[in-house]
Amino acid sequence: MEKRVMTDSRRRRGLMTASALLGGVLMLTACSSGDSSASDGKDSSSQAKADEAAAKKSSEAQIKITPADGSNNASINNSAAVTVSKGTLTAVTMTTAEGTAVEGTLSADKTSWKPNAQLERSTTYKVAASAKDSKGLAAHENASFTTVSPDNSFIANFTPEDGSTVGVGMPVSINFNKEITNKADVQKGITVTSSSGQEVVCHWFSTVRMDCRPEDYWKENSTVTLKLALDGVEGAKGVVGVQQKTVTFKIGRNQVTTVDAQTKQMKVTQDGKVVKTIPISAGSPDNKTYEGQMVISEKFKETRMNGATVGFTDDDGKGEYDIKDVPHAMRLTTSGTFVHGNYWGAKSIFGAVNTSHGCVGLSDTKGANDPSTPAAWFYTNSIIGDVVVVKNTGDKTVAPDNGLNGWNMDWAQWKAGSAV
Repeated sequence: MEKRVMTDSRRRRGLMTASALLGGVLMLTACSSGDSSASDGKDSSSQAKADEAAAKKSSEAQIKITPADGSNNASINNSAAVTVSKGTLTAVTMTTAEGTAVEGTLSADKTSWKPNAQLERSTTYKVAASAKDSKGLAAHENASFTTVSPDNSFIANFTPEDGSTVGVGMPVSINFNKEITNKADVQKGITVTSSSGQEVVCHWFSTVRMDCRPEDYWKENSTVTLKLALDGVEGAKGVVGVQQKTVTFKIGRNQVTTVDAQTKQMKVTQDGKVVKTIPISAGSPDNKTYEGQMVISEKFKETRMNGATVGFTDDDGKGEYDIKDVPHAMRLTTSGTFVHGNYWGAKSIFGAVNTSHGCVGLSDTKGANDPSTPAAWFYTNSIIGDVVVVKNTGDKTVAPDNGLNGWNMDWAQWKAGSAV
């Protein structure tokens, strides 16, 4: 019995010793954070060396894509570009979100790329660029951006057209497709200059129209340049310009025509000399023709004229006249004043009596194909922008904004309408 007890006692002491040793091991493991961090330090050092080695293998080329990735309301003109420093571009692709490719041009030194044409509004574009450094190591960059929407941008529609030749009375007339409240900023983004050196001033007729002209008619044979630098210019709150454009047009010979409703004659002068006198029939006493300086804004070999469109109606509401083939018609006002051929009136009225509803009529033939008629001659020898001065009608002077007729405002008044 005693022997068994001693054996059991030894067994218990042995178990306790083993337990103590095991507990010591467990305690050592549980409290060995210091040793463990030392081990992690070795791992971090190894990782740092690996990162350093990887960095040495990375390209030094730095690619920059503008606009920045995720941009909204980006310019459609010159915001898109890819550049690289410490390297050269090897490939650039630009596509719409739908996958349509945008053509672009890489600079001669291969350090920059730009699209060839103006971008579309409200469109998302994706750009992917690759480059290499002096060691041939490659770098890559990707970005996407969205251009400004029509709701957040404005357009300036202008006349005359680029490359055209116009008369000495042709103003630069700009119509905006959104109301402009920041007139000064917008006007500063529009410049009009002439090779003649004439001072040009712009005048706001409304929040959507601005015309520009010199004090006197343009000098003949001069060149006028219109520059639109409206890209990013805020025209109204939340509405910016998108145009960046230069337009040039030529001023032709100096032709000014004077219509005298009292003598019923029209004298055409070129460079101050009378080249043609034509008998006319102006507005009747009940429908007088506007007086003042008017500019030819449109030409039509034949056009329809319906009295109902300008307020001349019978009791049944139909037009007092409706002529579907008025020959050699040239518009003088927005409200409907024309110089035009008249084939339906007796030849005897021209130079003798004023019979029209407010237009200036010249003798003509139906079909507008007889070049020998006075109307055909005047049509052939007139261009957009020529001046027609009407006098002695007994009517009021035409409003400066009724057509391209700002010449009926004196220079002080004109300059007062500038926002800068």
